[in-house]
Amino acid sequence: MAGLDLRPPEIGTRKRFGQHFLADEGILAELVACIAPQPGEIIVEIGPGRGALTFRLLAQGATVHAIEIDRDLVAAFRRSSAHGERLIIHEADALKFDYDSLSHTGKPLRIVGNLPYNISTPLMLGLLQRGSQIGTMCFMLQKEVAERLVAAPGCAAYGRLSVMTQAYCQASIVLDVPPTAFIPPPRVDSSVIVLHPRGDIPCRFKDLESVVANTFAHRRKMLRHTLGKHFSAETLATLQIALTDRPENVSVAQYVALANLAR
Repeated sequence: MAGLDLRPPEIGTRKRFGQHFLADEGILAELVACIAPQPGEIIVEIGPGRGALTFRLLAQGATVHAIEIDRDLVAAFRRSSAHGERLIIHEADALKFDYDSLSHTGKPLRIVGNLPYNISTPLMLGLLQRGSQIGTMCFMLQKEVAERLVAAPGCAAYGRLSVMTQAYCQASIVLDVPPTAFIPPPRVDSSVIVLHPRGDIPCRFKDLESVVANTFAHRRKMLRHTLGKHFSAETLATLQIALTDRPENVSVAQYVALANLAR
């Protein structure tokens, strides 16, 4: 593509940033297909690494705001010749980044990225809090984390992250990725997950987070010892929640109803 340097910067990995660079051409092609970038669209990429995904998004005509904490990678991108005005590099911590600064278009931000395993959970919870400011998200995650996001009530993976994610988004795993797709290979499998925000806001984030966090902090205990301290047996019965249930037996809709009652 004219005006763009499609050669990714050659920089080594840093363990403290949890870096594993996606390098499999087939997986990259499938990831771009999942994101389906449109010409002129603004996409925020968290952790562009060596630019393997970044430059493919640019080649599809998107404008990419890339958030990178590694100053050596940032410098390599900025040295890269003729990468075009559609690539904007932000040297920043994605957990602390001011996403409001990118909201000038008035459209929800599309966010993508190969998320470092050590920040994936707090980062996603932070983005979910931003409500209608955030649009579709497509992330590469540790497979175990992705499975927690989509887990249904009653299974071992169902927990706080499941409820918080599914209350605000429709979540689906679209691709599993082996360790061999990365440089260096991680010790875990990965998955690509797509999150589509729901049209309505079911409850205040902090109310739901409080109810869910307090309940799952004692996930082996019956609900009489957690929810029973804050809601009457009659209220719980109205929502078809038994005091002898455990946290993983309560559905997302029931947790949302409790959050609305807790206001």
